Amino acid sequence: MQRSAKPFRSVQLRFRPPLSYFILVFMLDFEKSVVSLEKQLSDLRASAKLNDINVASVISKLQEKIDKLLKQIYSKLTPWDIVQVARLPERPKFSDYLNGFCNNFIELSGDRLFGNDKAIIGGFAAIEDQKCIIIGQEKGSDTDSRIEHNFGMPMPEGYRKVLRLFDLADRFNLPIINIIDTSGAYPGVESEERGQAESIARCIEKSFHVKSPMISIVIGEGGSGGAVAMATTDYVLMLEYSIYSVISPEGCASILWKDDSKASVAASIQHITAKQLYDLKVIDEIIKEPLGGSHRNKQLAIEHVKDVILKYLNTAKLTTITERIKNRRMKFQLMGNNYLN
Repeated sequence: MQRSAKPFRSVQLRFRPPLSYFILVFMLDFEKSVVSLEKQLSDLRASAKLNDINVASVISKLQEKIDKLLKQIYSKLTPWDIVQVARLPERPKFSDYLNGFCNNFIELSGDRLFGNDKAIIGGFAAIEDQKCIIIGQEKGSDTDSRIEHNFGMPMPEGYRKVLRLFDLADRFNLPIINIIDTSGAYPGVESEERGQAESIARCIEKSFHVKSPMISIVIGEGGSGGAVAMATTDYVLMLEYSIYSVISPEGCASILWKDDSKASVAASIQHITAKQLYDLKVIDEIIKEPLGGSHRNKQLAIEHVKDVILKYLNTAKLTTITERIKNRRMKFQLMGNNYLN
């Protein structure tokens, strides 16, 4: 992966994520039985390799048991369970997808107005032989990178970077791929001072005028206006265990009941899962995840996303610019009617 600019200094963290973000690193409650079996399998493989013994049949049976248990668990997930899976730090991040299926990536930094927001990464790339502009929200994969990327919460300059990339896509007639993974736009005072709401609104407005094909994919959290700013596209897709919402369950619970401990109740009524949003015609397709979620097989998840992107890029070629813009506008105008009906 090539990058054209030196990285900017790290963004100083001014926002403390909820405690649940860190708890998820250890273990999901509904996965305890599976994690125990997976540890046994890992220990068995290590012991067999160390002692040079053949336990293939035992390993095969244990793996079958794990797969069966995963199918049972993941077929009964509640919306709150899916929220927890979507937030797992072990899930593949935008940088994983970027490295996984993009060639000759050239990063374009800064908004040419204020500075560079590392919560959003974007630039020129190629997926197989398809040249494109790819833009994504990056959460980071460890403590240092999470702080560097501000936990994937963009500032106004991040969204103005997106606007700049939209213009470049139109200029060079390149399709746009937006990868979404954010709990929301950064809520700090400095964001408001620099026009957070205005920058998000301009992204949405600009999306209705972009001539290039536009595809957005929610890979984890699609939170609030921070996600909508990049999801006003021809095709909106979601990974099977991702979420997409106007407000987080904790925020919703705080507003409705003045008690964020009721987040699980809020999640159950918000319609934030991929299946619920597909039924409401808010999204166009659910991308199947590997058994037990993308965090269990990152490479397979990346391949699934790549295949779907290429499919929709080929579909987009069948429409004219006029049809594309008209259909995009109509798509979002009809969403309210679909919900009410």
